[in-house]
Amino acid sequence: MADPFATVAAERRALADLLESLSEEQWATRSLCGAWTVKDVAAHVMIGPTVSTREFLVAMVRAGGRFGVANRRMVEARARLSTAELVAIMREHADSRFRPPTMDWHAPWTEILVHREDIAVPLGGFPRPVEPWGPALDFLVSDAAVRGFRAKGLPALHYAATDLDWSYGDGPEVRGPAAALALGMAGRPVALERLTGDGLDRFAVWVRRE
Repeated sequence: MADPFATVAAERRALADLLESLSEEQWATRSLCGAWTVKDVAAHVMIGPTVSTREFLVAMVRAGGRFGVANRRMVEARARLSTAELVAIMREHADSRFRPPTMDWHAPWTEILVHREDIAVPLGGFPRPVEPWGPALDFLVSDAAVRGFRAKGLPALHYAATDLDWSYGDGPEVRGPAAALALGMAGRPVALERLTGDGLDRFAVWVRRE
């Protein structure tokens, strides 16, 4: 792969195009990220590419060192921008090469794909090429994904994508579209509706506890 950040940039621009097409009602739709709306998720996606060291440190101090609280406050600050401003910022910073500390390009790659689905699925879905999900799935089954993408180790199952040449692990099988597998690994129960296999019941218990 010549430059993975080129794919990250392309996905950010595609997400900006999608967001620009939405109505105000759609921007206010609840996403797959808990209580966050589509607008909240769009704001969250832009924290990494736009946050300064000073903003991050101030947010962490005010949050008493609790990253989750600091993250929510940074999201709230960006969510106060207009929808047009958020789209413009996403385009302006599409080429950002930001990576969370200790992580490589797989982290922003996986983040933009998963959060796009967090936005798109509740709105009925907006298809994108399936190939980028391969590296995202490789990341989500790795130990590195425990830091921010899933809270614990995956159950020992055989995961297989039905629309991509990708599989991982041994044991009872869980199979389905690559995007659904990734969403399940990221703790989104809605993905279970698109998965099948002898290992699905066990995976479903894990997802719902994630």
